[in-house]
Amino acid sequence: MTVVTFLPKPSEPHELSDRVLFPFPPEIDFSNADELLPLITSQARPRPDRRPRVVVLDLSSTLFMDSQGVRLINEVRRLLHPETLVYVVARPDGVASRVLELTGLRRDVPVYDNVPEAMAA
Repeated sequence: MTVVTFLPKPSEPHELSDRVLFPFPPEIDFSNADELLPLITSQARPRPDRRPRVVVLDLSSTLFMDSQGVRLINEVRRLLHPETLVYVVARPDGVASRVLELTGLRRDVPVYDNVPEAMAA
C-alpha cells in the first residue's frame, strides 16, 4: 500500500502492495484540484510487474468539495490504465458523499464508508 499525504506537505510514498491510498485535503476546489492530479497519477500508474492496481481516494476528511473534485476523480479514472481500479472513501454524512451522489459519480465509482473497507475490497 502506498500512502500519499497532502497535508501539510506531501510525503514520499512507500510501496507496500498493489494498492495506493491518497488522503485528500479538507477542501477540493479550483485552487488545488489541478495540483492533485499529477501527484495522484504519477504514483498510481501501474508497473509492468504489478497489475491491476487499486487506487483508493480517501475523501473522509474532505469538508468541502465542488465540481472540481468530481472532475479530478473522473480525470484520475481516465488517465490511469484501464485495468486500474479506482475506489473512493467518503463519510456517508459528509459533503463529498453528497456531491458524489448529486453528480451521479457514485454510480460509476465504488464508494466505501471507511478506508479499511476500501483497502480490503
